Amino acid sequence: LALLPVAAIVGPAVAGARINITIEQAQQRLFPGQQLTQRPIALTDAQRAQMQSASSVREPFRADRVWRTAKGDWFIVDEVLGKHEMVKYALAINANGTIKGIEIMEYVESYGYEVAEASWRNQFTGKGADATLKLNKDIKNISGATLSCKHVTDGVKRLMVMYDLALKGQK
Repeated sequence: LALLPVAAIVGPAVAGARINITIEQAQQRLFPGQQLTQRPIALTDAQRAQMQSASSVREPFRADRVWRTAKGDWFIVDEVLGKHEMVKYALAINANGTIKGIEIMEYVESYGYEVAEASWRNQFTGKGADATLKLNKDIKNISGATLSCKHVTDGVKRLMVMYDLALKGQK
């Protein structure tokens, strides 16, 4: 009988630890057992400008990090600045345009890691592209993690605007 470390049973530890999960792990957490097909998209300069205007996120979006399920759901990987370092996260969008979930894939800063906790991430579930997605308005802040909360929230808003502009209605 092999003994597994506790982390292997309960998932990644987030308390002050480096978070690092792969794209495949995030896909399986958000779409268990489903096959995803990579679907790079071409965004116009106007669409990119709308995404930035709605979210204030300035980092370039990598349009090759988009996948789709056979059911028409979307899985998108993005990055935003935490406080000093980049935060890589995945957003799952249901075929009806509502948020299915978020996974924090990479987080290396010593503060703000609470954005990886399910209790914070679950605030986004069910929200659509028309949601304001503003920190302290419809997404609660975490004391000590304000910049990470704001930037991840802004990043999710950016991806929801992108969904509305470029992914909605695709077959």
